[in-house]
Parts: sequence; structure tokens; C-alpha cells
Amino acid sequence: MDTRLHAIAEYWNDAAPAFDQEPDHGLAAEVTRQAWERRLSAWVPDGPLDVLDAGCGTGSLSRLLAEAGHRVTGVDLAAGMVERARAKLAGAGLPGRFLAGDASRPPVGAERFDALLCRHLLWTLPDPDAALRHWTTLLRPGGRLVLIEGRWREAVTEPYTPGAGELPWAGGASADQLARAVRPLVRELRVEPLSADAALWGGPVTDERYAVVATV
Repeated sequence: MDTRLHAIAEYWNDAAPAFDQEPDHGLAAEVTRQAWERRLSAWVPDGPLDVLDAGCGTGSLSRLLAEAGHRVTGVDLAAGMVERARAKLAGAGLPGRFLAGDASRPPVGAERFDALLCRHLLWTLPDPDAALRHWTTLLRPGGRLVLIEGRWREAVTEPYTPGAGELPWAGGASADQLARAVRPLVRELRVEPLSADAALWGGPVTDERYAVVATV
């Protein structure tokens, strides 16, 4: 693992024990869980489908996908996140496969998926454009790419992690910026603003949050 990826993995390993304390991470509140459930059901076609959760964290969205009947594979660079994702689904009696590895190039070999989900990951990557290109090759024809992203005010002024170097999308990407990067790779694309849906975040937010939903 190169130096930047090692630093990023250590950052998220350190964050893993408290990660689910954030309302939109742990989904402990029923109103927040239901808000994400509704969104996912609109973004990911009825299945069961093979879904890749890139940068799965502690597996909260993976759990919702598994509850909807999908076959979920989660990938995260931080082993601490992967351990918690495995435990979360196992504790709920749900199937799910979780792999420790670089989510920008998931260690899935020749496998292909019907949908790829990514939430709040692209800003952490050394090469987000390369990740986007690779992710589209992991989807079957007609597959769905769901990118939940934003422009994070706090990340603009605070360092992400020492040793990670300057990241191209540090602080996040605007919806227009991400749509421009994705559009040449897909057949169809739409942007859904999410900032106004306070239930998703556990309360009101003032920064830009959105989903890019595309079909390859």
C-alpha cells in the first residue's frame, strides 16, 4: 500500500469506533433510517441485484440494501470499518460480503455488478477520475451508478489526514463538477439535490449534498 493510502486507511481505522455516532452514519433514528431506505429504493432498481458498496464504512447502507433483498458486496480501505460492517449484517441475520481493500479498485476480480453505490468517498481518493472510470467497468450493461456526494465546508479549512498529500477533490466536489466527470462514461445521468432533506442527515445542513444517479 502506498504512503497516501496507508495514511488514509489509518485515519478511517481511527474513526471507525465512533463512526456510527453520526446520525447519517449509524442510522439509529428511525426517521433517518427510513429516509435512506426510501432514497435507496428509488435509486437501486428492484432486485434482487448484485450491488457493490464502494467505501462501505460500517455497512449501514449495505444493511438497507440487504434488507431490500439485494446481494451486497462492501469494500473499504479501513479494516476496522470492514469488521464493523460484517458484524452489523451478521447481527441482523443478513447476508453480505465485506472486503478490505482500495475502494477505487475493488478486489473483486472479474465479477460484475448490477449497481454500484458510493457515499462520501470520492473526496478522499488520490485519483477520483480514475476511480470513476474503473467503477463503470465493474457494471453490467444497463447497470446503475449511484454517487452520493457533497461539497464539505469543514474539509476545505481542516486537514484531512497527515501524509495523505493534496487530494484533487479535497473538500468535496460540486454537483456540476461530478456530473461533468461522470457524463462521458455513462448513457444517462441525473442529479438529485439532497441538502434540503434534513431527515437524511439527522438535522438541517447548509452545505451542498446531492446524488448523481447514472446508467451505463
